[in-house]
Amino acid sequence: MHGEYKVPGGKLVVVDLEVEDGVLRHVRVAGDFFLEPDEAFEVLSRALEGAPADTDAAGLAARIDAALPEGTVFYGLTSEGVGVAVRRALAHATDWTDYDWQLIHEAPQSPALLMALDEVLTEEVAAGRRPPTLRVWEWESPAVVIGSFQSLRNEVDQEGTERHGVRVVRRISGGGAMFCEPGNAITYSLSVPDSLVQGLSFADSYAYLDDWVLEALGDMGIKAWYQPLNDIATDAGKVAGAAQKRVAGGQGAVLHHVTMSYDIDADKMVEVLRIGREKLSDKGTRSAKKRVDPLRRQTGLPREAVIERMLDSFRTRYGLAAGKVTDEEMARARELARTKFSSPEWTARVP
Repeated sequence: MHGEYKVPGGKLVVVDLEVEDGVLRHVRVAGDFFLEPDEAFEVLSRALEGAPADTDAAGLAARIDAALPEGTVFYGLTSEGVGVAVRRALAHATDWTDYDWQLIHEAPQSPALLMALDEVLTEEVAAGRRPPTLRVWEWESPAVVIGSFQSLRNEVDQEGTERHGVRVVRRISGGGAMFCEPGNAITYSLSVPDSLVQGLSFADSYAYLDDWVLEALGDMGIKAWYQPLNDIATDAGKVAGAAQKRVAGGQGAVLHHVTMSYDIDADKMVEVLRIGREKLSDKGTRSAKKRVDPLRRQTGLPREAVIERMLDSFRTRYGLAAGKVTDEEMARARELARTKFSSPEWTARVP
């Protein structure tokens, strides 16, 4: 069995092993990480030999930590990262490079249709009828998007949304509310087979699926990091938030979508969202009387150029072919946008 895991912000660890009588045998750890002292390298594999095959990543990490010589230092690696690679080997997990990735980046669409496309495309990936897909959203109109389990009245200022012509929609994933305007946000979705995140905990899957965009930001000179559970941060504060939804059926799939703050009208944001000072502080400002523009300010690039740099980074690492929403997928999405995502029943399902 073979497992690989790219430690978020770190290096690749590779594990080859067999299972005999319910325990790990012939374990071999390798990778492009750094480790001192040199003799600690062999300990990584020996510590895992004979471990019960159902040991979780934390338990495997504990075995490694207990066996390592005093003063061992990892660079680009963690003991739990080795444990995750083992779990991925046992789960027969796939890797980013195992797939032919498809890009969808189309003309601006309504907020309800953007929500519906997430559901339809991820279901298609789960059914095996669509390859793993990276979709970049373009907003036709401003919107407040609330998480699947949020209270509408607690999160949204109805008078503010009506005054500013902001549409309120509810997405299928959990997490918090976000305010998006055309040209001011960068939003994308990954619809991926469940096998890509096999062997990862729910929390680890966020870091794993965010890692490519951290590297893309790094290519633009921005030092960014994953901030558990679902944020991406820089020295300027939070720049993005992620949310996920697991989809059953077929091979199963995961929807992972991210909204990045390119240039936010903070005045308007606090008029459409019921948002406090604490929430504002992690968006890079103490006062609403300014724009929150971490990506615009840090890159100095137009929004379109930031998106293209991100796509180039993904394409270089994993390949990315131009694709489109099929006629059948679009018909289903339009129907869902009308019957579900535009319906008061769905939007106010948690009043």
